Amino acid sequence: MEYKSDIEIAQSVQLKPIKDIAAALDIPEDSIELYGNTKCKVNFNILDRYEDKPDGKLILVTAINPTPAGEGKTTTTVGLGDALTRLGKRTVIALREPSLGPVFGIKGGAAGGGFAQVVPMEDINLHFTGDLHAIGAANNLLAAMIDNHIYQGNSLNLDVRKITWKRCMDMNDRQLRFIINGLNGKTNGVPREDGFDITVASEIMAILCLSRDIDDLKGKLRRIIVGYTRDDKPVTAGQLKAEGAMAALLKDALKPNLVQTLEHTPAFVHGGPFANIAHGCNSLMATRMALKLGEYVITEAGFGADLGAEKFLNIKCRVGGLTPSAVVIVATVRVLKHHGGQPKKALSKENLDALEKGMPNLLKHIESITEKFGLPTVVAVNRFPTDTEAELKLIEDKCRLAGVPVAISDVWAKGGEGGIQLAEEVIRLADKETRSFRYTYESELPIKEKIEAIAKEIYGADGVDFSADALKELSRFESFGLGNLPVCMAKTQYSLSDDPKKTGRPEGFRITVRSVRASAGAGFIVALTGDIMTMPGLPKVPAAEKIDVDRNGVISGLF
Repeated sequence: MEYKSDIEIAQSVQLKPIKDIAAALDIPEDSIELYGNTKCKVNFNILDRYEDKPDGKLILVTAINPTPAGEGKTTTTVGLGDALTRLGKRTVIALREPSLGPVFGIKGGAAGGGFAQVVPMEDINLHFTGDLHAIGAANNLLAAMIDNHIYQGNSLNLDVRKITWKRCMDMNDRQLRFIINGLNGKTNGVPREDGFDITVASEIMAILCLSRDIDDLKGKLRRIIVGYTRDDKPVTAGQLKAEGAMAALLKDALKPNLVQTLEHTPAFVHGGPFANIAHGCNSLMATRMALKLGEYVITEAGFGADLGAEKFLNIKCRVGGLTPSAVVIVATVRVLKHHGGQPKKALSKENLDALEKGMPNLLKHIESITEKFGLPTVVAVNRFPTDTEAELKLIEDKCRLAGVPVAISDVWAKGGEGGIQLAEEVIRLADKETRSFRYTYESELPIKEKIEAIAKEIYGADGVDFSADALKELSRFESFGLGNLPVCMAKTQYSLSDDPKKTGRPEGFRITVRSVRASAGAGFIVALTGDIMTMPGLPKVPAAEKIDVDRNGVISGLF
């Protein structure tokens, strides 16, 4: 049978009962909570049983700067996991949960594609186990408690002009970026400016993803800064006595979700922060669990290495004490030709000149991972049917000159079988004991210098320009004792710069930091650059127009 779409492929495969997948990982049945037959949550207390067990090898999958449609990083991650399983390696995949924003917007879901998917893809791409809804509820509970505190007398002296906490929802809705609420009389609250972020950009999402256990979660929730008093002192969620109720809403969301691939490789899908406006990695708890249960753990970080990988290495690895054994950089002929100036409609045509002009983008990401972070790297070329042998050879030749091996990945069409070459290269690199992993900056550096280090070392910028408001906020954060926190850059994914139109490897540019936020609970400072928004909008023709469900509950149009 010839399948026309990812969802048709996913619906054609007979899944194993999820309790069998858990049993194969030696997860006791009393530690799983079933959500039907094909997905479950795993109690995080299981980590106590494996405390003394050595970790498996952590493989990070990242990519070049993508096109608006995305080019198969999750697909490569899943296919690599299946390939390692075929080679007899005990493999666990660790991914993020998709956001409904992209699912109904332009990018689509995030469960892989073709014959390299995590399933059930419909559930994973939609409500799944309700984690994102729980995060939104906890976020908005805090927002409600802030406004109620002001309404009931405001004993903490919160300045309504200085409330920094926003409401959130897991949908692309530009109409809600800036709002005024509390209108129509005293009984309806205090009128003030407010706004919404998308749930995956919420600090609650970051806190859930970076928490080690329930006590750590509550401690992080307690430290959230919600706003400032009239004399400029920070007010926290702990002062509002909100952390207990928020943690109660999040107690189940904190448990990692276990599913499987089309080839029955176990996969934890947990947490979903965007990499352009948040830190872009799956939960630390799921990664730690996977490392105790698997010989090889394949995880991904969102978008290009300038965003997801930089934050994975500088934030998540720092917080979790992690060191990757190898890094995979996913590239495609199509995207590199796009970076070389070839129009999107012509990407299927061979164009060696455009490809060569686009190669510096890939070479910069290779430089960042191998030279700046000191990690062994392989380039995975995600093959498309229109790629020519001459184009593939050009990429391979350029990468080998840069001292990095290349593997052709055919996992979309062939599943794990199409990733054997890549898996063998990953095993070879991961088995090497020589690596010199290092961060881009030390914790002791001032925040401003950390931002400059990322811009210069990872983006290739000449420097950073800070708005007067951003400099004022940075000084204030450091006076609060937050100067030792890492930095989470919010930047366009389409360019190494903060201008999405500057494709390839731009030179002679500067990064503009227009504002900064203190995510004191999550444990980092957010720097917003260029025109990046924390609440996206829908495109002219949203993907939602093509999604449907029939009378038997069968969903169509997700891909």
